[in-house]
Amino acid sequence: MPQINADRLEWVRAEVEDGSDEHCLEVAAGDGDLIHIRQTDEPDRIVTTTRAKWDVFVLGVRDDEFDHFAEP
Repeated sequence: MPQINADRLEWVRAEVEDGSDEHCLEVAAGDGDLIHIRQTDEPDRIVTTTRAKWDVFVLGVRDDEFDHFAEP
C-alpha cells in the first residue's frame, strides 16, 4: 500500500453530541477509490478501505445493522 499523505486529504469530521473534538471519527477520500478513516486522538493511525466497501458499510448503518454496538 502506498504511503498516505494525510495533510493533503480533506478530512470530514463526524460531529459528536457534546461538541468536543476528542475521539471523533474523520473520513477522507483518497486517490482512486480509496477511503481513509482515522480518529482525532490518533491521527497517524489511518485505516484504508475501498469506496465499494465504504458504501456497503454506510448502507448498513442507514439500515440500522450496527445499532447493537450503540446500545448501553
